Amino acid sequence: TMGDLHCQASGFIMGLSVIGSIFNITAIAINRYCYICHSLHYDRLYSLRNTCCYLGLTWLLTALATVPNFFVGSLQYDPRIYSCTFAQTVSSYYTISVVIIHFLIPLLVVSYCYMRIWVLVIQVKHRVKPEQGAKLKPSDVRNFLTMFMVFVLFAVCWAPLNLIGLAVAINPVKVAPHIPEWLFVMSYFMAYFNSCLNAIIYGLLNQNFRKEYKTILLALCVPRLLLTETS
Repeated sequence: TMGDLHCQASGFIMGLSVIGSIFNITAIAINRYCYICHSLHYDRLYSLRNTCCYLGLTWLLTALATVPNFFVGSLQYDPRIYSCTFAQTVSSYYTISVVIIHFLIPLLVVSYCYMRIWVLVIQVKHRVKPEQGAKLKPSDVRNFLTMFMVFVLFAVCWAPLNLIGLAVAINPVKVAPHIPEWLFVMSYFMAYFNSCLNAIIYGLLNQNFRKEYKTILLALCVPRLLLTETS
């Protein structure tokens, strides 16, 4: 097994990345909601100073949400996945709080924001509200679709692990022993695999990413090509 210090550090960093991901997805959804549905107030709400404050607040909340793991003792080595991770059976109340605050509430907020954006997109498309002056350029719609797909994949990939954690926390004595090891491992695999999917989504839906991907692939296949273009 790994040393305790290394275990705590790796678990903490993983927690930061996971919670940071969902909080940033939530922040982006709120930003897109304000930009598309409240375009007249967007520049005031998201001035350079305010945007920096929002970014700082997002990562401050991420850090504050991760620190309690040290006091609860929930960062432990799990031989089933060969890594230090959040132990769902240490504290039922804490596990339930984690699932609600770090997954369900952000899920509801993001769902609300994107639902309102979808409604406005449909209304503008059918000219139900042409007088609103909403910012719905093709590039804005593409960016919205990209982030919407990122959110959907995040929710799908992380839902099994969170639902297992919630079930275990509600009745750890009866539920935990009956969770098949393959199901637990598969839920972790889906959660980790989500990080690989983002690059694919950006490549499929974002023209700039596709262009850069082609440049990188060509440079790897024909190294001299990149040197020729930059010289």
